[in-house]
Amino acid sequence: MEATTTVSSSFHVIVLIPISILFIYHLLRRCYSTAKPTGNYCPFADPLLGNLIPYLRNQRRFLDWAADLLSRSPTGTIELRGPLGIFRGVATVRPLVVDHLLRSNFSNYVKGDRTRAALSDLLGHGIFSADGHLWSLQRKTASREFTTRSLKSFVSDVVRFQLRDRLLPRLSVASDEGGTVDLQDLLRRFAFDNICTIAFGTDPASLRPGSGVGAEDHSFFDAFDAAVEISSARMFAPLQLVWKLKRFLNVGSERKLRNVMKTIDEYAMNIIELKEQQGTKKEDDNQLGRMFEGPQQKRKFLRDIVISFILAGKDTTSAGLTWFFWLLAVHPRSEQRIYEEVYPPVPIDSRVAVADDVLPDGTCVKAGWFADYCPYAMARDEGLWGTDCRDFKPERWLDEKGEFVPGVQCRTEDVHGEGDGLRADEGGRGGGDKEV
Repeated sequence: MEATTTVSSSFHVIVLIPISILFIYHLLRRCYSTAKPTGNYCPFADPLLGNLIPYLRNQRRFLDWAADLLSRSPTGTIELRGPLGIFRGVATVRPLVVDHLLRSNFSNYVKGDRTRAALSDLLGHGIFSADGHLWSLQRKTASREFTTRSLKSFVSDVVRFQLRDRLLPRLSVASDEGGTVDLQDLLRRFAFDNICTIAFGTDPASLRPGSGVGAEDHSFFDAFDAAVEISSARMFAPLQLVWKLKRFLNVGSERKLRNVMKTIDEYAMNIIELKEQQGTKKEDDNQLGRMFEGPQQKRKFLRDIVISFILAGKDTTSAGLTWFFWLLAVHPRSEQRIYEEVYPPVPIDSRVAVADDVLPDGTCVKAGWFADYCPYAMARDEGLWGTDCRDFKPERWLDEKGEFVPGVQCRTEDVHGEGDGLRADEGGRGGGDKEV
């Protein structure tokens, strides 16, 4: 019996050694084959580790580190490489290149598996992770619903009500009592109540006097914030295999994500059930009915749309407002000049190249590479804004009489698909995924 066990162990060792050698050989060959020079500006060209070590050193200041790297590039675009040649891609701050990614050659740059895998648990097939027909349908629906004249009037009424009857009274009470408030929490509740009322016709009233104190009231906010944080961490993980293994084993942050998603899914499905009870039916319902085999699949897709709307309306708006008030607090001289110059709610956005391409600045992009643009870094680029690009100077858009001047040095809004543009905030445009 003991001899049999020894033979069996020896056999496993004999088999595993050549497999391990072949695996290491494959990795090394991949590292060096993918490390062939492309002529792109690549600050970290190590064929084995890529940019892993400097990334880990600068993880806490990732956006500022990215802005520094991009500012040193002669083209405003850099090539990045992952450890062991696992991934490769480019990042840019040049408006012409961003326009190429999002408009001129839009069909060649998709969300890709990297984005879909990282965001799948939270967003499913919603607009922020979808491509092709699903993206087109959601984009068309949202564009039509949010551009009607009646909706614009409704939005104005809702926001005015939430300000007058909810947010300002809460702030007024805190001021009269000399107390402190968590401004970020109040602003995200303000944005959450607005987007739910406008998009779904349901007012959560999370800013109502007396709200915000119970565990039940906090459950959705805590769950949603945790899910966004964990999903974002997946996107920027240097080794995607790590979070996928944690998800398979149901441990750590992945176990937490699985738990909080139950709260989020329950909230979204309650909204869908309420709308179904109201019996509203539109042209898009017929399109959805043809796309899915049964009602359960359709409801799952509607759940993805609900979560995407909440993400777009709650987190981006509240993040922008929070940074706006923070900037005013640390720059008192600008307090009387309330012109938005804030941190972008979506400071970096990513695409994946479908086919080989050459960007307008000459950068080579291979099929399968990611292609990122960074509004945070764009707002700190001297090539766009001059030597004072990092200074908080909202008066840069005022003339000698203190009147707003629409002309600026570049058109950052154009590359976000928002029309005739100007740098309206410190983080570039801060519109993030407007074109998603």
